[in-house]
Amino acid sequence: MADTKRTRVQLRALADHLARRREAILEAWRLATDIDPEVTSAAASTRNQFIDHIPDVLDAFEDRLRAQDPEEKAEARAEQKEWAAEHGTHRWQQGYRLTETMREWGHLQLCLLTELERYSAQQVELEPEVLPVARRELARLANDGVCASASRYTQLQQSEAAGRLYDLETALDALHGMEIERAEGWRRAAHDLRGSAHVIVNASSVLTREDLPDTKRTEISHALSVAATALSKLLTDLLDHARLEAGHEQRNVQAFDAARLVKEFCETARQLAADRNLFLKCEGPASLEVEGDAVKVQRILQNLVLNALQATQSGGVLVTWEAGSSPTDSHQWALCVQDTGAGFTSDAMPLRQELKDATEGVREVEESPQSDHSSSLSASPAPTLDSQSRGNGRRLPAGEGIGLSIVKRLCELLDASIELQSATGQGTTFRVIFPRHYPGSS
Repeated sequence: MADTKRTRVQLRALADHLARRREAILEAWRLATDIDPEVTSAAASTRNQFIDHIPDVLDAFEDRLRAQDPEEKAEARAEQKEWAAEHGTHRWQQGYRLTETMREWGHLQLCLLTELERYSAQQVELEPEVLPVARRELARLANDGVCASASRYTQLQQSEAAGRLYDLETALDALHGMEIERAEGWRRAAHDLRGSAHVIVNASSVLTREDLPDTKRTEISHALSVAATALSKLLTDLLDHARLEAGHEQRNVQAFDAARLVKEFCETARQLAADRNLFLKCEGPASLEVEGDAVKVQRILQNLVLNALQATQSGGVLVTWEAGSSPTDSHQWALCVQDTGAGFTSDAMPLRQELKDATEGVREVEESPQSDHSSSLSASPAPTLDSQSRGNGRRLPAGEGIGLSIVKRLCELLDASIELQSATGQGTTFRVIFPRHYPGSS
């Protein structure tokens, strides 16, 4: 190729001509793509979405025609490849198949080639080297576009596949962990059921003896009653848990006074606390009008209070309730159950994680312009009470674990979040944050 000054001037003139004809070239490209039956994704694109980075690619192509030295040519080609790759990314994001993107590049090449031939026919004094140079640059353009787009498609497919593999592995790990926790829960429940049944069988057998002293008969009868009550409660909890997991429970939203509900329950449970030489106190505003499922709120309260009393050897349980005190949390109210027990050991960490997951899951569902989880109600739980119970912390009995799992499921059903604060040698605090109103409720 004779790289004469006249040839360079005419190549620059050709580049300027292509720049002036840009809109016509792009329109011809769009029309050619529209009538191609193999490119169906283009029909759903707006003009700007369709054109995308192609003007930048054409800028780089024209810069190569204008380039005066190899360094300028190399720089322009690097830009050409970069914009071509970005175009490939955009087409991937639009849902184009790779074959569609390849055919688009072919149509663009033909449109530019037609423009070059038209220009050559109009310029009778065109140097013979100009058109071959332009055609070679056009061939490089098409080759760069096809290769860069295909390479980017490959990278994105690999990244997507890696992401799917990671998500699948994470899901499988989580599922495996859930199965282990569930199996452990059922194992403990079965152990408790077997223990209660064993007590009932033994006590019933002893009671049939005619020579049994009355004092002993009374003692065994009491043990039989306790075991039967525990067995009945555990079976009821297992049934409730199964119904919640199966999605058979529905929420029935009505207006009610949460303060009245909590106080009335605490009155009925106070004797149970007194029988264990524990206190049961409740504190909160005299009235708290809310919307929700009062029956399920009471079930949550009942499980938390009874578990707290069971976990506490000395001291007692404090139940509090409050409404949001600022405009940002006025759409919420909170129920808090604190005990002076010995706190949870590390064996209860699966429960802590489960409750944490429930809290985060519900908050994602609740995410809306009206929700502000940085408000006071959504802050850290109330601090634990000082422990007054002996021991270095407690494991989580199966019956209690099922009860707390029921609480978690009920919270999910009521769009409520639950928080746990506990440590070995400290009391335990459960805090449930309920919506004060539900969309669409009367």
